[in-house]
Amino acid sequence: MTGHIIETTPGGASRRDFLRTSSLLGAALATGAAASGAYAAGSDTIRIGLIGCGGRGTGAAEDALAAGKDIKLVAMGDMFRESLEASRSTLRQAGGDQFAVTDDHCFTGFDAYKKVIDCGVDLVILATPPGFRPVHLKAAVAAGKHTFVEKPVAVDGPGVRSVIASCEEAKKKGLAVGSGLCWRYHDAMRDTIKRIQDGAIGDIVNLQCTYNVQNAKVPFAFDPKKWSEMEWQIRNWYYFTWLCGDFNVEQHVHSLDKMAWVMKNAYPVRAVGTGGRQVRTGPECGNIYDHHVVQYDFPDGTRCFSQCRQQNGTYTEVTDYIYGTKGVGVLLGPGSNRNWTMRFNDKSRAPWRYPRNGEAINMYREEHKELFASIRAGKPINDGEYMSKSTLMGIMGRMATYTGQPVTWEQALNSKEDLSPKQYAFGPNSVPPPAIPGITTIA
Repeated sequence: MTGHIIETTPGGASRRDFLRTSSLLGAALATGAAASGAYAAGSDTIRIGLIGCGGRGTGAAEDALAAGKDIKLVAMGDMFRESLEASRSTLRQAGGDQFAVTDDHCFTGFDAYKKVIDCGVDLVILATPPGFRPVHLKAAVAAGKHTFVEKPVAVDGPGVRSVIASCEEAKKKGLAVGSGLCWRYHDAMRDTIKRIQDGAIGDIVNLQCTYNVQNAKVPFAFDPKKWSEMEWQIRNWYYFTWLCGDFNVEQHVHSLDKMAWVMKNAYPVRAVGTGGRQVRTGPECGNIYDHHVVQYDFPDGTRCFSQCRQQNGTYTEVTDYIYGTKGVGVLLGPGSNRNWTMRFNDKSRAPWRYPRNGEAINMYREEHKELFASIRAGKPINDGEYMSKSTLMGIMGRMATYTGQPVTWEQALNSKEDLSPKQYAFGPNSVPPPAIPGITTIA
């Protein structure tokens, strides 16, 4: 998953203060430079830095290097030295002469992200736990860097608002913002959704997405002899809402993004749901849930029925169904054989299946190829709107399951619930207990 780096400010200021007072961290990259193809001191090489060296960050960096020979990885940053070194070893082997990370371009600690941004890179990959994404993106855009932003992009309303503002600033500066919502770059998914949008199954009536899987990561208990509360939470980041957003946001955002995409990037106006903790009952499991079921209501009356679960020993299903007046579209079928299909109410029409010919496009690499191509063409991709709104759709659903109350889009977007800790420093860091529907309120 994502790596382990957190951001702080001088004097241990909180994210709230940082978002209000942070100034530019470097001179903005001129739009003309991006358009001309001049990157590192006039060369055609795009120099990238990796911020967050966990499994997802390492994978994203490897995919970026595979996108072209004129790309080099030159800097890496992570909170923890062992994570950085493990990632560095993997990427050195995978990258060959495209791997150019020297010892003096390896950074750890609270301010590692700043040092990566400020060491001559053209683009940064943001792959830390998502609670830190808004501050990292803000700093990268302020410094004039192109970005590849892993999903999700925030864990709360204030974070989403910050990301939206950063992406608007990136547009003004001619900076690319690529998203890790990788299905948007998948050939079969693109083709199938385009056909559905063009009316192949008629008017859309309902949508269904399911992401029921085993436990994503193994939690581990707090040991005060090894770590402070803050360090333990970061190392055990998936189990804390302030770090991951809960898995309705962190993982299920892929499915929710596809639902909004099918709806031509319309987003729900209301969510109501249920959820809780049946197997994640111990303190090592932090304060996230292990199941969520949410009904999302779209402006035109269409409803999306969404469910996700992370419980070992349970039935696994990751599927997407689109129900129309003339048939049903399947974006992901059940089982390991992913079928992009449509079947029609008119039985005289043969079912449609995406014609897979030759080798499938690797969406994890395609997203980087298209990102770099847009930079070189002087027409930088900006995925900011949908990556922000799809993240908010996940947050909206979490708010509904945590409170047991209907949540509107405006309530989620304008929420004052800031999940960030009081300060970013090793030491005590108390977190709220797991939410209780009917008692937990909407901020």
